[in-house]
Amino acid sequence: MKYKIVFSDIDGTLLNKERELSPLTIKTIKEVKKQVPVVLISARMPQAMYHLQEELDIRELPIIAYNGGLVLVNDQPISSVEIPMDKLKAIHNFNTEKDLNVHLSLYHHNEWYVPKIDFWAEREENNTKVAPQVKPNAEVIEKWTIEHKAPHKIMAMGDKEKIDKISEFLSENYSEDLHFYRSNKNYLEIANKEISKFSAIQYLLEYHFKISTEETIAFGDNYNDIEMVGGVGMGIAVSNARQEVKDVAIQITGHGKEDGVAQSLQKLFSL
Repeated sequence: MKYKIVFSDIDGTLLNKERELSPLTIKTIKEVKKQVPVVLISARMPQAMYHLQEELDIRELPIIAYNGGLVLVNDQPISSVEIPMDKLKAIHNFNTEKDLNVHLSLYHHNEWYVPKIDFWAEREENNTKVAPQVKPNAEVIEKWTIEHKAPHKIMAMGDKEKIDKISEFLSENYSEDLHFYRSNKNYLEIANKEISKFSAIQYLLEYHFKISTEETIAFGDNYNDIEMVGGVGMGIAVSNARQEVKDVAIQITGHGKEDGVAQSLQKLFSL
């Protein structure tokens, strides 16, 4: 099979232990790009992906942000699926009324609002190289309601026991409407259930690239990568991936923090 496009997750898959792109990864993707497009696909906001695109010399290519909630071509949305505002209000009210005070980061396109600069905001800023705007959740809800916007992603961050309570609330009330998964014990990522990384790949392939899923390579490591890795022609899991990702992968490459993606691409494209 001659593969015509590559998609790669970022965190846990493409970045090294310093959460940066290694020289080998940069060199390899620049070489691959001469043959096929390389598209970044992530739970991140677009602004947290631009600097990685620039380092890889793929800034002109599309990106898939928010686990498929936002697909950009030439920095313009061709697909945008938000979380309904009533669901955001319900999560905010539960967090407030139960006095959990879990940090809720709210994202829409390149807007990122945090209720305050705390440990969680600083940690995310360090990880993504993007600075948030500070505004209480209630004020963001009011602002977006006026602007006819809603979040592409909600990130709940806090002590494990409090995140458990948010997760239980969502399971009991919104399992039919929302995707929510733990990227680790302190993080709960929330998105519209209509979307996934794989659905966004299918949309981009059909409406922009005119490439079949069978001609597609995708790399991933976490729960939000399972459908993508299992659905494309060549799904590849890094060795540190969740077992559920490895179970659906065709190949398993090296560790994400140790150039596993670059090693695999070198073999697939005879570099």
